[in-house]
Amino acid sequence: MFLEGILAIAGQPGLFKLVSKGKNNVIVESMTTGKRMPAFATSRISTLEDVAIYTYDEDIPLKDVFISIFEQFEGEKILQNKPTNDDYKEFMESVLPDFDRDRVYVSDIKKVVNWFNTLIDFEIITSENIKEDAKEEKSEEQEDTKE
Repeated sequence: MFLEGILAIAGQPGLFKLVSKGKNNVIVESMTTGKRMPAFATSRISTLEDVAIYTYDEDIPLKDVFISIFEQFEGEKILQNKPTNDDYKEFMESVLPDFDRDRVYVSDIKKVVNWFNTLIDFEIITSENIKEDAKEEKSEEQEDTKE
């Protein structure tokens, strides 16, 4: 999965790669600066694999939102020229029309945009990774039906 090992840490800008796990902490590396640092259990650490966007029906995994953005914008970076709050809302409506407007704030959309652009910069989201991820999911589904 292309988001495996990618972390967001509350209070820290940007995204981080998981480098190593210890008893009371994890060692992470900033994707933007390359600096390594410990992240402790008291930090609110989220793996991007576990993040989802609220919709009126069900929560949509961030991975699926990123794939939708990638396909819609043909792998290009998005919203780079000082967008307004309305631009962010329009963008989210174009990508995920049924997102819950009461629970998804503009600050959340800004994070999604920044994270997506970072993942594009570091070539973590590519058409090859998306295809490979789809193959993995299909083989997992086939294994589940066999059991």
